[in-house]
Amino acid sequence: MTFIPRKLETIIQNRLFTGKAIVLLGARQTGKTTILKKLLQTHGEKALYLNADEPMVREQLENAGSDRLKMIIGKKNLFILDEAQRIKNVGLTLKLITDELKDVQLIASGSSSFELTQEISEPLTGRKWEYQLFPISWQELAAHTGFLQSRMQLEQRLIFGMYPDIFNYPGDERQVLTELISSYLYKDLFTYQGIRKPDRLDKLLRALALQVGNEVSYSELASTLGVNKNTVMTYIELLEKVFIIFRLQPLSRNLRNEINSSRKIYFYDNGVRNAIIGNFNVLNLRQDTGALWENFLMSERLKNLHYTGWWGNRYFWRTRQQQEIDYVEEHDGLFSAYEFKWNPKAKVHFSKTFRAVYPNSNFETIIPENFERFLGIS
Repeated sequence: MTFIPRKLETIIQNRLFTGKAIVLLGARQTGKTTILKKLLQTHGEKALYLNADEPMVREQLENAGSDRLKMIIGKKNLFILDEAQRIKNVGLTLKLITDELKDVQLIASGSSSFELTQEISEPLTGRKWEYQLFPISWQELAAHTGFLQSRMQLEQRLIFGMYPDIFNYPGDERQVLTELISSYLYKDLFTYQGIRKPDRLDKLLRALALQVGNEVSYSELASTLGVNKNTVMTYIELLEKVFIIFRLQPLSRNLRNEINSSRKIYFYDNGVRNAIIGNFNVLNLRQDTGALWENFLMSERLKNLHYTGWWGNRYFWRTRQQQEIDYVEEHDGLFSAYEFKWNPKAKVHFSKTFRAVYPNSNFETIIPENFERFLGIS
């Protein structure tokens, strides 16, 4: 097995015993349990790990009072609850532990944010540190393998993505990804009562995968799938909450002709996106290399910003006259605009309109020769 150290391990270690619960979210198979079990080993007999996938664990913790919780946790000072979303009323249970067992550090993990965050948001308000674990980041990969070795893998990563098992089973990437999307990623979705026709969800995912990097119309998707617009919006929201896709909103502030009602949708992982459309061809046989490059950069940038605790806003920009910029960040009132080009010889002209309306902005074209800095590697 290839173990690549995760940045979130250090972040969580630094948050231990600071008086708040730690909530760890992320898609299945991203490595949450691996991080939790490393913490378990570090703290030895002082730690208790329970997995809520086990029926007995759910039975004992559902609606448990403080006396029962004290009995279960005993003299341990680190309590790790994996797949916490499986427990009914888990938010109140976690609140009791945080409030009544002051010497116990609580860590709860979940693979389904529409269940877990809904349960804990109110009970744990002001009582938690919350983090998301993504698939392996480029920064983590480069730190593990070295700059040159990671760069040599770039095409493979654009095609097969960054899930941990992709690195654990080289040569079996197609099988790993096929199993991942069929057995794990949809598991939480199909238990949700709002998903009545899984075949439409499959069609929606395929349609989104084919539109990566382009603006998405909910009305067009609804027409294609034969459902209403609200159903499409509900499905997309659920896909976000199980960490398969994420949305990027348009920047619309100073011009009447700026697009303000569209959105772009990206996949957290290129390999999952390619598995959904069944295309693992090498780059020189593909028509979507630019889309793969953009999706890769967007997902990797998101990982880096999350792990570094960056605060700001993220957009794309387009006008009704078809002027556009792939990606814009706003931080402390300043804008940074980025264009993504796989071909380093491609000509890039940043809009004069954008420059005039958003003065003092920074502009940069991200190509394979300089992308590491964009992803936090100097």
